[in-house]
Amino acid sequence: MKPRRIDLALQGGGTHGAFTWGVLDRLLEDEHIVIGAISGSSAGAMNAVALAAGWTADGRRGARETLRRFWSRVAESLHLADWAQHWLGGMPGLTAPAAAPLQAVWDMAGAWFSAADGNPLRAVLRDTVDFELVRRCTALQIFIGATNVRSGRLRIFRDAQIDIDAVLASACLPMLFPAVVIDGEAYWDGGYMGNPSLLPLLAASSSLDLMLVQVHPDRRQAVPQHPAAIVERINEISFNGSIVKELRSLAILRKLMRDEGLAGADLREPLFRKAGALRVHRIEGGEQLDALAAPVALGSAWHHLLALHRAGYAAADRWLDENYTHLGRHGTVDIVAEYLED
Repeated sequence: MKPRRIDLALQGGGTHGAFTWGVLDRLLEDEHIVIGAISGSSAGAMNAVALAAGWTADGRRGARETLRRFWSRVAESLHLADWAQHWLGGMPGLTAPAAAPLQAVWDMAGAWFSAADGNPLRAVLRDTVDFELVRRCTALQIFIGATNVRSGRLRIFRDAQIDIDAVLASACLPMLFPAVVIDGEAYWDGGYMGNPSLLPLLAASSSLDLMLVQVHPDRRQAVPQHPAAIVERINEISFNGSIVKELRSLAILRKLMRDEGLAGADLREPLFRKAGALRVHRIEGGEQLDALAAPVALGSAWHHLLALHRAGYAAADRWLDENYTHLGRHGTVDIVAEYLED
């Protein structure tokens, strides 16, 4: 089998980032998959820097080990006793079974952060990710998105700009902790404006196969009726909104080129040529992750994260088994049909 080069677009999604860890673990296991560039926001950004640091240290093995070490450290920092009490209904007026998946993640994060001394993610990143190795990584490009609070615009951090503050900015949920200030500007979670952003991959990478690792479902079978489920779906739509807009814009451009008989290779603008030739793929968690949202029955935070990892690993394994031969040939997501022909 011929090696295939792909770029990765990694969504954020709190603890559901462990699903993405599982996907990355499976892709790194396969030496026929060569990762060219990664764009990530929030948990996607954390997965990206952990992978890059490990890769610089010891290639594929180092990347897999660093990712596992990062998520293990996340589990250790969850203050399990308080967290378990919270999930078992120890908090007045709250019962875990009534919580919808994203609301459940939000509640867990709130208990975690309020119990911690400051922002626990800083300690997790400091203990597991060597940012000097991230900045020295030449084997792949890393792009991290964060939202400028004052302008509402997305800022992309790359190369020497990537440090622990950039990643914390990318994962800064404003209802949980204060904005991260970089170069005099305050930043919130990158997922608000780019979850993740595809533009850096289009503009700066030579790879033509783009893999979106998606943890928030695009569609749901049922219409939510109860307040918790309604809030859940609103959150999903909000955090999917930016990537949907980028894919829709790409689909409009591709349809225009097709309808006007324009061959991408004949266009002078490199970005247009890339947009015309791009092959889009997707591995997603979808509604199957709902069952893993409330980890009461799993006994510990680590077991919960491992269950998400296994789901991601299995999803990537299925995708490779069914679609590997399409890499380098054609996309497996028809973005025109999916985003323009509802």
